[in-house]
Amino acid sequence: MKQTFTRTLLAAGLSAAVLFGAAAISAPAWANYSIVHAQEATATPKPTAPTASESTQNLPRTITVVGDGTVNIKPDVARANIGVEVIKSSVDEAAAENTKITNQVLAALKEMGIAEEDIQTSGYSVFSERYSPDGSPSTEVQYRVTNTVNVLIRNLDDVGAILDASIKAGANNIYGVEFLLDDPTAARSAARKMAVENAAATATELAGLTGVNVGPIVSISEVIGSNGGFYSNQFTQFSTGAGGGRMEAPIEPGQLRLTMQLQVTYELVD
Repeated sequence: MKQTFTRTLLAAGLSAAVLFGAAAISAPAWANYSIVHAQEATATPKPTAPTASESTQNLPRTITVVGDGTVNIKPDVARANIGVEVIKSSVDEAAAENTKITNQVLAALKEMGIAEEDIQTSGYSVFSERYSPDGSPSTEVQYRVTNTVNVLIRNLDDVGAILDASIKAGANNIYGVEFLLDDPTAARSAARKMAVENAAATATELAGLTGVNVGPIVSISEVIGSNGGFYSNQFTQFSTGAGGGRMEAPIEPGQLRLTMQLQVTYELVD
């Protein structure tokens, strides 16, 4: 009986020792596992936003300028707006009279050597007027019929004679004479070349003032507006009554100034 009891105590003691040993071993292993994973989580770097200086360094450095190129050229064609205006108390009478006179003007233009393809109707209008010449209301209605043609004159020496012949044929409105080039391709190319050179000179000057150098061209575009791609024209505008016995209109074509503008962006280098 005593031996049995002793063995039972030994067995119980051994079991307790084994359990205690297991507990002693498992506790540090769990602790080490937690510490390792905590260190790994702490060691992983978090992404940070770039600083202002780093963002600035990544941006391309450029300079944008506008170059001007202007050439003086002699016009070789003229365009005139020649009109016939008739006022009558009947719209039928006004229209018939206007048609008659306009046909006379067209015949005169063709006799002066103007080709049919260089004559184009630019306006035809009929207005009713219920006012007297002094601007006060009137019970009588007047009808105003106007017919205008756009005429291209290819010989500048004939401009004055053609306008005079039109007036003698019955034209009583000449709204303007515009001088231009029949083919402006070469003039525009010359102006563009000057614009590129002007843009390069301006960019170089600005870069020098800021301590950098001009690199290759990034982009280039043509500026179309009030200052780019347009002529500075001379106009002669007058109205006259129909009839003969007048001198030939003095017309001077002068010269044209054609301006082209280009917007150019350059890369800046150290």
